Amino acid sequence: MSLKEKLKVMVVDDMSTSRGLITQALDEIGIVNYATSNDGNSALKALQAAPVHLVLSDYNMPGANGLDLLQGLRKTPATQRIGFILITGKATPDIIQRGQTLGMNNFIKKPFSVPEIKGCIEQVVGKL
Repeated sequence: MSLKEKLKVMVVDDMSTSRGLITQALDEIGIVNYATSNDGNSALKALQAAPVHLVLSDYNMPGANGLDLLQGLRKTPATQRIGFILITGKATPDIIQRGQTLGMNNFIKKPFSVPEIKGCIEQVVGKL
């Protein structure tokens, strides 16, 4: 079984269109074992109950944003080692610096192509 068949991913985005674009990219890459969540708080609860290998999270969401989710993941032993990629349309130096301080593994700017997101994921988990 290849890495892309074993890899468990959670996609977190409050916009259904964005979630759809991300999951469509995962399908094209061959990553089929993924779940979705539409906000940071429910994603954190789901991940604490059933951790995954990698989280792809939007930054700008109501309630808990992507970095709030990352901070919550890093506080809990069961989730602190989950790979985390921030997906944002506003990759400002402040957001990226805060993400790196919290333990973000990588980030990608919207809009992205399938090869770009594949490369971003591979920088975190290895060759797919």
